[in-house]
Amino acid sequence: MVKSLKFFLSLAIVLGFWACETKPQSIDGPSQEELRQEAEAVYDVIRTQFRQGSAEEMNQIQKALLIDSTYAEAWRELSVAYLKRGMPHTWKPYMDKAVELDAKTWQPWRGYLYLWFYRDYQKAIADFNASDTLTPYIDHPQGHSVDYWRGIAYLGLEDYQNSIRYFDQHITRETEESGEDWVEINAFLYRGLAKLEQKDTVAAKKDFHKIIRYFKKSADAKYHLARIFHHQKQKDSATMMLSQAMEDFEAGYSNSRPYVEALYQIYGEDLTNLQAEIAK
Repeated sequence: MVKSLKFFLSLAIVLGFWACETKPQSIDGPSQEELRQEAEAVYDVIRTQFRQGSAEEMNQIQKALLIDSTYAEAWRELSVAYLKRGMPHTWKPYMDKAVELDAKTWQPWRGYLYLWFYRDYQKAIADFNASDTLTPYIDHPQGHSVDYWRGIAYLGLEDYQNSIRYFDQHITRETEESGEDWVEINAFLYRGLAKLEQKDTVAAKKDFHKIIRYFKKSADAKYHLARIFHHQKQKDSATMMLSQAMEDFEAGYSNSRPYVEALYQIYGEDLTNLQAEIAK
């Protein structure tokens, strides 16, 4: 109880500094650059000593912000613990502050968070689109291009044409830079699903087969191929493909995400239900 009270009191102090306009440093005081260096030194301690989201980590972040309230990365990190606990009213003001201070870095990241944690596809797309105007290059929040994330967002909106368009851009660029076998598995999976939603089974099958060609094991690709074969009344092919999908699923080769459900995530029940349908 005491620890929690201290935490929220210190947080109130940080927010008080945030709410006030930044006053210029006195001629004898430290420069903004010196304040940032000092804040970074305090902040860097969390990388090795504290677990993300712990009270100790958050207290350390607050210490850094008391030194330099314009430190965008610290505001972003402070938001993470609340986000992962599903507390949007606390998370969002901190993330918004990080974006306000450094939109070039953190706006596409906020779009990623809108996409997965809140399924707010419109806001996610707006942030990804804004990032295009902020940098001369394609941003890669959480390791994937904004075109990749836009493709997923449009798929969530059931705008399959735009979803395919952005996946095409992403896959083409990745292929030109590193080769098609370096394209991430879910780019083919989600583009294939968008094509399947458009009833373009020929194009969908090509993407699902690329997954099997390059990655070998994928419960998702094989499950959706089994669905196509079943729809086309190819019982033997459907049965064989579903059997492989079940093996891959049991071995852990399926599309899932930490903290949240993946878009079009499959479960064991989906596999057994399809098995029963095929057996009729």
